[in-house]
Amino acid sequence: MITRLSIIIPILNEKKNIIKLINEIRRKLTFINYEVIFVDDNSTDGSIDVLKKIKFIDKRFKYILNRGPRDLTQSCFKGDLQHNPTYIKFLYNKIIKDNSDLVIASRDFNKTNTKTLSLVRITFSRVLIFLLKIISGKNYIDPMSGYFIFKKKIYFENRKLFFGKGYKILADFIYNIPMIKVSEIFINFRSRDKGNSKMNIKILIILVIFMIKKLLRI
Repeated sequence: MITRLSIIIPILNEKKNIIKLINEIRRKLTFINYEVIFVDDNSTDGSIDVLKKIKFIDKRFKYILNRGPRDLTQSCFKGDLQHNPTYIKFLYNKIIKDNSDLVIASRDFNKTNTKTLSLVRITFSRVLIFLLKIISGKNYIDPMSGYFIFKKKIYFENRKLFFGKGYKILADFIYNIPMIKVSEIFINFRSRDKGNSKMNIKILIILVIFMIKKLLRI
């Protein structure tokens, strides 16, 4: 049977979260033919040992080791619990219903509290989204989301256009692919159960560079 849905999950030191995430995916994705590909970004906490055991038990769950520099976008191209698996079916149904190229699971920042995201991250995300709207002329609710679904062919046909660095792979799709058809759904962004967010100053700098390149059309 042909796999209808491939779920790419970049991870870095997520040993405590992997099993819980896998169990949630199994519960939520009944009646859908899917595969899950974990892309491990050189974890040091034993995450890979967990992935090896899971692959042996359930062939739907696979893994790839990223031996290069740690980079979330590149990990996604080769292939956390704040993204609730409940919404995978909603994304899947939406992309089929709308015949879209990509569907974004957008956070509603008006309903996001500081227990889920820090005030600094909420403020910074809002500023970045505002600037991206001005630079691109595209009015997306949450172009900074890390949770979305896309048709595989849209990646393979346009990958030469991508900036290909940093944290927000979604921006590569929606701002670098001409005439891409995008839909959005709202999600409730939940608090991280275990582990730490991977957002840091280096990632923010890369985002700023991406925005400058878009503004100057480099």
